[in-house]
Amino acid sequence: MIDLQEVLHTYKHQANIQIRFKDIDKQGHVNNAVHLTYFETARTDYFKDVLRKKNNWSKTGIILASTTINYSRPILLEDDLYCFTKIARFGNKSFDIEHLLVVKTDAGLELAAHGKSTMVCFDYEKNQSIYVPEEWMESVKEFEGN
Repeated sequence: MIDLQEVLHTYKHQANIQIRFKDIDKQGHVNNAVHLTYFETARTDYFKDVLRKKNNWSKTGIILASTTINYSRPILLEDDLYCFTKIARFGNKSFDIEHLLVVKTDAGLELAAHGKSTMVCFDYEKNQSIYVPEEWMESVKEFEGN
């Protein structure tokens, strides 16, 4: 279990997540599968903000290799939801990205879910994995402050 107050300061990027009516299941909360869409939305915002230039995603793209999600509380339609994102690890051809889905309430911040994904850098034209671009690592290190 994650202690939100202990780790939130390590996340420099946040994205407001719009909860759509179609995200809600019969039980009245956001369906567990939709969390992946929220992570993807935040990941896209993260790269746009951190790389600060257009990327040809078909030339230097990424593939989701694995993902895990730990759920802490339901997300409801009227919740004020944010996704905090950071790159936790760089490998040669892959990196790990972590997300916190956080609900802002009158009482403070509440952790709704924590996710971790491994992304593999990929050249779609050549149909093969590639090394993580050096400029990506430099931009992330500059943004994250490490």
